[in-house]
Amino acid sequence: MPSTPEVNFFQEYWIDAWQRSILTLDVLRERGNAYVERSARTAPHVLSFAFEVVRDGRTLPRPVNYALVRIVPPQGTAIDSAKPPFVVVDPRAGHGPGIGGMKQESEVGVAVAAGHACYFIGFLSQPVPGQTIEDVCAAEAAFIEEVAGRHREAQGKPVIVANCQAGWQIMMMAAIRPDIVGPILLAGSPLSYWAGVRGRNPMRYLGGMLGGTWLTALAGDMGNGTFDGANLVANFESLNPANTYWEKPYQLYSKVDTEASRFLDFETWWGHPVLLNAGEMQWIADNLFVGNKLTSGEIRTSSGVRVDLRNIRSPIIVLCSWGDNITPPQQALGWITDLYGHEDEIVANGQTIVYTLHQTIGHLGIFVSGKIASREHAEFASCMEMIDLVPPGLYEAVIEEVNEGTERPDLVHGKYLMTLEARTLDNIRALGVNSDEDNQRFATVARVSEINQGLYRTIVQPAVQASASDRSAEMLREFHPNRLRFASFSDQNPLMGPVKGLAEQVRANRQPVSPDNPLLSLERAASAWISTCWEGYRQVRDAATEAIFLGTYGSPLLQSMVGLGTHHAPTERRVARDLIREADEAQLRIQLQQRFEVGGLPQAVLRALVYVRMVQRSVDERSFAMLQAIRDMQPLNDRMSLPELKACLKEQFLLLRLDEERAVRAIPRLLPESEAARRAGFEALLEMLGARGALPDEAARRLARVESLFGMNAQPAKVAHA
Repeated sequence: MPSTPEVNFFQEYWIDAWQRSILTLDVLRERGNAYVERSARTAPHVLSFAFEVVRDGRTLPRPVNYALVRIVPPQGTAIDSAKPPFVVVDPRAGHGPGIGGMKQESEVGVAVAAGHACYFIGFLSQPVPGQTIEDVCAAEAAFIEEVAGRHREAQGKPVIVANCQAGWQIMMMAAIRPDIVGPILLAGSPLSYWAGVRGRNPMRYLGGMLGGTWLTALAGDMGNGTFDGANLVANFESLNPANTYWEKPYQLYSKVDTEASRFLDFETWWGHPVLLNAGEMQWIADNLFVGNKLTSGEIRTSSGVRVDLRNIRSPIIVLCSWGDNITPPQQALGWITDLYGHEDEIVANGQTIVYTLHQTIGHLGIFVSGKIASREHAEFASCMEMIDLVPPGLYEAVIEEVNEGTERPDLVHGKYLMTLEARTLDNIRALGVNSDEDNQRFATVARVSEINQGLYRTIVQPAVQASASDRSAEMLREFHPNRLRFASFSDQNPLMGPVKGLAEQVRANRQPVSPDNPLLSLERAASAWISTCWEGYRQVRDAATEAIFLGTYGSPLLQSMVGLGTHHAPTERRVARDLIREADEAQLRIQLQQRFEVGGLPQAVLRALVYVRMVQRSVDERSFAMLQAIRDMQPLNDRMSLPELKACLKEQFLLLRLDEERAVRAIPRLLPESEAARRAGFEALLEMLGARGALPDEAARRLARVESLFGMNAQPAKVAHA
């Protein structure tokens, strides 16, 4: 009797479902075997590039488990020795190293492709006993000095790309040693830990919900002085239970024929947690996650030096995203308003800050996604010299695809155009800021944490430490759910014995279900329903968490009990004044007063360029490309180096801000007597101004005035205006 169509689609679906189940189990088996194999390694990583070890942090005077390696450029890749080297630093936030260079389209890959020598700072799974966060910062400083010493011919200091946790660590190092670093790119790095907006950023409430950081101390003591990074991974995964408990495994199951390789690549990195010293983790929890002391200048080194992020003079570039639920834009950018009350203070401090906001990408995608690497990271790598030349101030990097309407596309590197648009601190505040009442709540958490920590150390800690041992700590780690779920599917589990053979048979006789099978549609509908249920649970959980946090730590009684009653002024998060810095700024203004009429034709051209462009409040890579082309045409003995060009541009910008009219009137005194030289300088100015197309009316008016000052009235300027 012939089978009916209903029987056919029913049979077809269940054969496919059974086969997918076996193949999924086999992928989990491979993942488990990779976990077991990597656990036995001394230095597991996921770097896909060849490398050579340059410096082992364990040999430093203050030994740490970090290392500096040089990325060996792929065959056929040309490295420009004049370009500053790149140093990619991966986060030690629970996971192993290598994600910044896991594939060709990565932070390492785009840096090498742009012609930069590239280095990588990674770490071992086991910390050096007794190492501290300050020791790690000292090691990173030694690594950066090593890189700079290897590239003395480069026209710029090493560029540092710091991912997530590595961001605040590098910023601390740069604040202590600002003389050794070049531009710093922070990818998904939290610096302002209390920041966020209600209803969207529940992770910032975690410290309060746990009663402070005493549980961190407990975990470290139970680990016999070691903190398991699997706990951090578990925190990350809890933010999106729908993805953790259903969507990620279902994605593998539903597309197991094509998804296995990508799944295994990611899980190889995600599934091998590293360890931290208990003291390191406690310092992070107390001073950053709960204390939020970095941007307020409350952290000091063991020698008493205050870690003040305003010390950093190199450009700081921040890459963040609205889709990031671990480091939302407020936490990535809130440090700016913590440090400065007005954008003029940024300029006075000589600091250049550039940020860009992605609309959708998640936290890991900021430094893992191939699309982000080929767009944002590639643009920053190719435009880093331009960013290094930009005068001090706050800018937003706007990246747009080059199209038919783009002026002078020949001056654009690649298929994207980067424009730096001047911004104010109001643009940062518009992203969302805490009220004074909310800051008071977080300050209350910090006080409660100190009290609970003291009680734990006095009453509980001695007993816990006495009962802990290396063996008990190792057993706790082995049975941690985030480790056990990997190991339990490996070949060490005898129940997994038949899986490999069955999977081979399935692959030899694979019968995938047809896309229009009604049972497959039902499966997808059920999957969507399960995801919706998990998402509903998350929303209820997060709303309840926020309500409990706000109600508990907003209690006037609790605030009074910890010394933060209503009679106290709202908690101030601004960093304290620095009288030495203010004296230096005053001295700089005095020095600038003597510089209005100092210089020659290059200074006159650059001053005129800044004067005309100031009304547009933006700069893009076309103008920089033209500036570079004109500079390259100069004789070597007359050509400014990039550091000299940067210093000159900065000075002309500051002179115009100090007294614009006086600076403009002084231009003729900088010009040579030779009409030919003046004309050549003015034509170079026109070339740079014309790189972006037509000038707006006010810029054209300013250009006409400059034309007169250069004595070029006989021939009208050739730059069109809107």
